[in-house]
Amino acid sequence: MHILFEETGKFLAGRALSETDASAQVELDSGKRVKVKAANILLKFDKPEPAQLMAAAQTVADGIELDMAWEFASEDEFGFADLARDYFSAQATLAEQAGMLFALYQSPHYFRRAGKGRFRKASAEILAQALAAIEKKKQILLQIEAWVKELSEGVCPQPIRDQLYKILFKPDKNAPEYKAVVEASRATHLGPLDLLIKAGAIDSPYQFHWRRFLLENFPKGTGFPKLEAPIITDELPLSAARAFSIDDSATTEIDDALSVQGLGSGTVVVGIHIAAPALAIAPGSAVDHVGRARLSTVYMPGYKLTMLPDEVVQNYTLQEGRDCPAVSLYVTLDEASLEIKASETRLERVHIGANLRHDQLDAIVTLDWLTDPTFRHEIDPQPLQHKREQLSFLYRLANDLKAKREVVRGKPENFNRPDYNFRLVGNDGAEPTGHEQVQISVRQRGAPLDLIVSEAMILANSTWGSWMAELGVPGIYRSQASMAPGVKVRMGTKAQPHAGIGVKSYAWSSSPLRRYVDLVNQWQIIACARHGKTAALAAPFKPKDAELFSIISSFDAAYSAYNGYQNAIERFWTLQYVQQNALTEIEATLFKDNLVRADHLPLVLPVMGAQNLPRGARVRVKLGDIDLVSLDIHGTVLERLDTEPENLDSEDEQDDDTVAGPIAIAVDISETNDDAPTTPEVAPTP
Repeated sequence: MHILFEETGKFLAGRALSETDASAQVELDSGKRVKVKAANILLKFDKPEPAQLMAAAQTVADGIELDMAWEFASEDEFGFADLARDYFSAQATLAEQAGMLFALYQSPHYFRRAGKGRFRKASAEILAQALAAIEKKKQILLQIEAWVKELSEGVCPQPIRDQLYKILFKPDKNAPEYKAVVEASRATHLGPLDLLIKAGAIDSPYQFHWRRFLLENFPKGTGFPKLEAPIITDELPLSAARAFSIDDSATTEIDDALSVQGLGSGTVVVGIHIAAPALAIAPGSAVDHVGRARLSTVYMPGYKLTMLPDEVVQNYTLQEGRDCPAVSLYVTLDEASLEIKASETRLERVHIGANLRHDQLDAIVTLDWLTDPTFRHEIDPQPLQHKREQLSFLYRLANDLKAKREVVRGKPENFNRPDYNFRLVGNDGAEPTGHEQVQISVRQRGAPLDLIVSEAMILANSTWGSWMAELGVPGIYRSQASMAPGVKVRMGTKAQPHAGIGVKSYAWSSSPLRRYVDLVNQWQIIACARHGKTAALAAPFKPKDAELFSIISSFDAAYSAYNGYQNAIERFWTLQYVQQNALTEIEATLFKDNLVRADHLPLVLPVMGAQNLPRGARVRVKLGDIDLVSLDIHGTVLERLDTEPENLDSEDEQDDDTVAGPIAIAVDISETNDDAPTTPEVAPTP
């Protein structure tokens, strides 16, 4: 005797070796023996052989008209054999009975299982919905097939073009557009990105990078809600100081300025004045929510996305000719030795006498101009003459502060590598198109004006960081345990040393219009200024405040993403510059493995032919093809230009931009989800 039975959702048939009321021992055609519960036995038969019955039954099942079977089926629960007799004849054969069983089991949209071999037919309404869903899926599969054909032929269908960035970076793996790209990629043996480029889906490399960034970081757009800037209501005294800021010409969020008083008296007071939006913007207010959502200004060549709306920024920016609210740190020094005697923080109004622009003045405020009172340029702007003595003192102070930090660091800071300025001709701050002519100019790190500002901000950030810690007021700190390779800068709520800068604590506080953590720290500093030793009770954020940790986590992620985009888009414009100027060769320095850094451009690239060259070797490189989508470029070493390699500092390797390779996309051609239901169901560090 043979038995047809159900086992873990499958139908099997074999020869019965023995049988009891509870179970049977069955031998399958493979020779495997299984124990089958009596409840799982659906048919018993002597002929034909099990394999023959299974084949015949499947043929019968394939020929059953399900609509007719559904019509014949009882409204009540029924067995498969009953429906076989109603559908075929009262003498339905064994193959017909088994075929009906298979057909019922394979058609859950028509028939619902009610037990072993038992079924109920679906209601007319449910059946109609199920059939509509099946037809929809069929049409989707046909659409996917058509899209795959178009993509394979080098044409991008409009629906895929419309979903391009979502497909590549935030895909819905059940979406037909995504599945079409996956299948076409498999069929053509092309990577998804290469496939879409070949199909013409990416008509603007710049827009590709820009819209990708917006999708990942500003999915709701870059606009601000309509907000009114709150007014500072504090009665603030007017400082006797006359301050000036030093920024580049594109800076609109002017949040720091300097002043010098007492020159020639033996005791000098240097003022570091920071714009004070925290005097007006309350934690939890509408403007605060906007700042916390964006967390930082996003910088890029020719354009930026500010952390706060411009109408808010203009209320607090340190604009020339205005008496501006400020949080001021006054540092009293011995004029000769530059020893710091005292420091004091005040909440006040400060008159801003000038907004100096270093991109216009770097060529004038030189080492000779600052250190030699008799030195004159052919063109020496008169407005600078009355600030020359102040700038000279600030430059002397900056060098002294830097030297003292370097003692703590254990080695000098490396200013060998220049910074670069990007200018998009005719852009004037509008959103770039990606086709602008780009100009790249060198700005040497450690230039006098840069050094003056950076050392003043380090002094303010470290002084205020230590002050908050002394008063028991938590802040957001940046720290680095050591300068050993791999030891990174971290953010936390405790005042800990920053080995890379060479200070005992460092709390970003000098850019509250551009960085949210600076705004948070300014709230805490204001509490210190107002309440002194009881500031911990009055500060908006208390020790171990979970909000501070949440802000740190969010800021870290956003700031990293913004900096990553800035690096990528600067690389885009650098490659555009190479193309626009038809550069085919560059001079470069080998700094790591087979990577070189261009001597006169902000460009790092891998090269062939550098295997036997020492680190620091200067070489001439022939440039290969440029891919503005992947931001990829390779080169080949043509010749070595030196005999002794340059002595590179180990720090050079710690802040290099990553060499751009293939864009990291989220399309996975190794798998795709085919289980769709068939039934209804961004201020740069000073």
